[in-house]
Amino acid sequence: MAQAAPSRAVAARHSSNIRKRAVPLPWTRLSDEELLSLRFCDLDLSIERSPLKRRVNRLYTELEGRGINVRPHVWLAEEWFSPDGVPGIAVPFYLAHPRLEKLERHIMREVEGGNFRWFMRILRHEAGHAVDNAYRLRRRKRWREVFGPASLQYPHHYKARPGSRRYVHHLGEWYAQAHPTEDFAETFAVWLKPNSNWRRSYATWPAFNKLSAVEELVASVRGKRAPVRNQIRIEPLEDNTRTLADHYRRRLARNDVFRRGLADEILKRIYDTERPRQGALRASSFMRANKNPLIDAVARELDMERYSIHQILRMLIERSESLKLFVRGNQRDALRHTRWMLGRLARLYSQGETPQLRL
Repeated sequence: MAQAAPSRAVAARHSSNIRKRAVPLPWTRLSDEELLSLRFCDLDLSIERSPLKRRVNRLYTELEGRGINVRPHVWLAEEWFSPDGVPGIAVPFYLAHPRLEKLERHIMREVEGGNFRWFMRILRHEAGHAVDNAYRLRRRKRWREVFGPASLQYPHHYKARPGSRRYVHHLGEWYAQAHPTEDFAETFAVWLKPNSNWRRSYATWPAFNKLSAVEELVASVRGKRAPVRNQIRIEPLEDNTRTLADHYRRRLARNDVFRRGLADEILKRIYDTERPRQGALRASSFMRANKNPLIDAVARELDMERYSIHQILRMLIERSESLKLFVRGNQRDALRHTRWMLGRLARLYSQGETPQLRL
């Protein structure tokens, strides 16, 4: 049976739908090596043209439901952040397209915010910073009394107290303990989450006072226009001429610095920084003398290649020489502790193992 010709209205709608259909981006079929050679500004990414738009609108709905008039502007950048004095949120570029998520997972072994639940958890945290900036809440006496001075220097590292109930648990790694502004943002995120039931969950925790303080602070600005309304975007993707290869080299180098810092911290727990007694062995000499038993034991335990573990042990020996460390106690205990340390760092390095960037 012959099909009737479509009406002009139907034809017009069909033509409009074709025009609106997303055109595949030209780089989506490139190899990793080819993709890494591109600059960020060449990617032509947009929040509006990505699945992230729906998630950002979800945040706006949650804020509106709490009576908060602020709608943090959101832009794409190299990583998650909310700059001081800006009521907005930067979201990492790789979340705007599945091909970039695949590259991120290949190189970094994980995609931070890579599923809806994880994304919203981080977005609520960053929204806490944005709302804080929009209403200048950190200047208020109540904010400072509960969370501390925001002017404290931001630490490169912090020693978390996992058992403390003075802080909420939200993003993991006890992030609320890093700094007063992070404490507020984490507390705000727990407070904002729909159906979080924080009144019951934290009823017996000292952190309950912080959640109550967030509620008081929001109540004081509910329905009010925010004094800070700028639309500043820091390091937006479309202005970024750095290549993806440069970006990942920097991140991998930063991770390596972190791992070396962690290695120093663990070494100082196991070995002494001062000679404990006359004739005490240097830690570097001790590890060299026990190199093969250490490598064999960790290789069997983790089912890893000896070569990788050997490289980590070499780094530990070099660091112990630089720190001038000595064996404390008996050598049997020192060997056991060193094997534990080597195994822990081997696990960490294996999780962060990355392909060679040949550009």
